[in-house]
Amino acid sequence: MGEVDEAFVQALEHRPKLSVTEAEGIPLIDLSALSAANTNIKNPDSTIRDLVVDIGNACKNWGFFQVINHGVPSDKRRSLENMARKFFEQPLEEKRKVRRDEKKVVGYYDTEHTKNVRDWKEVFDFVVKSPCLMPASSDPEDKEIAETYNQWPDYPPEFREVCEEYAKEVEKLAYKLMELIALSLGLPPDSFNGFFKDQTTFVRLNHYPPCPAPHLALGVGRHKDAGALTVLAQDDVGGLEVKRKSDGEWVRVKPTPDAYIINVGDIIQVWSNDAYESVEHRVMVNSEKERFSIPFFFFPSHYTMVKPLDELTNEQNPAKYRAYSWGKFLTTRKGSNFKKLDVENVQIYHFRVQELADKLERALSINSK
Repeated sequence: MGEVDEAFVQALEHRPKLSVTEAEGIPLIDLSALSAANTNIKNPDSTIRDLVVDIGNACKNWGFFQVINHGVPSDKRRSLENMARKFFEQPLEEKRKVRRDEKKVVGYYDTEHTKNVRDWKEVFDFVVKSPCLMPASSDPEDKEIAETYNQWPDYPPEFREVCEEYAKEVEKLAYKLMELIALSLGLPPDSFNGFFKDQTTFVRLNHYPPCPAPHLALGVGRHKDAGALTVLAQDDVGGLEVKRKSDGEWVRVKPTPDAYIINVGDIIQVWSNDAYESVEHRVMVNSEKERFSIPFFFFPSHYTMVKPLDELTNEQNPAKYRAYSWGKFLTTRKGSNFKKLDVENVQIYHFRVQELADKLERALSINSK
């Protein structure tokens, strides 16, 4: 990635500003109450109830928050960060031995696109549950299910073990967070658990090399996360920017040692019927330092039909989305990683009830002319 090919160059209106606005007010939430010996989340005491209020406010007002005292052992995180460095510093031909493609959908990749612009990064993906069951194609009529298996590199030799141990610990945190989010919506804490029985969750190791033109390119272009929840470990270099809901400004999330950055994904937006909103974010690069990050994308089973929960809809607050197949949605999205699209990729707003009504109204008006 020496020169900046035009494939990396963002459109003028989406180019990053090199002046940084630090995010004031992104909530920092202490989860230590969850590890107390007498904690019963099904019968929460005042400490847990306060925590639930904090989580709900963070989801509603920001869509992003940071957690500390989260229960993930720091040594598991450090080990994976070291593995990532060792893996990415190998020659390209070594890394490409586990390159992903349209058949092998996890592994190493260095030509990913976001919003049809190439990202300044290289990645290694692995699924948490292997084999991972997914639709064989995005065709709604195709009922075939494919099994996805992880590709593991020979070097570093302990790479697989470290990845799997880390994923188990972060998975526990993800379930705890989903329970707190359920409580914040007035639901029983285990309301979401069943959706993840055959989860399609994956973990990504990101490496952002120094970029000679950080004013033109982005590590990851602006986007919202399609899944339920993202649990992100970022290093001390930083670069994550969030589009602040209050004013639409891009603000930098300052790294907090040993914290995880949590963001609400599109699925929670739909499940909550827009009570909580998935927020746009992007990743800046810089000309001097490389950056590493490790997102854990908590995804439900492929057969999940994503729609607003019945408990959160009524006559006064009718469902704002029609149901969509998570497996088909994800398969369609993943296809765009391998080729530039002529149109925008599938988004949750395509399933908005109002969006459908508007389309129908336009069609009727055209036909009546």
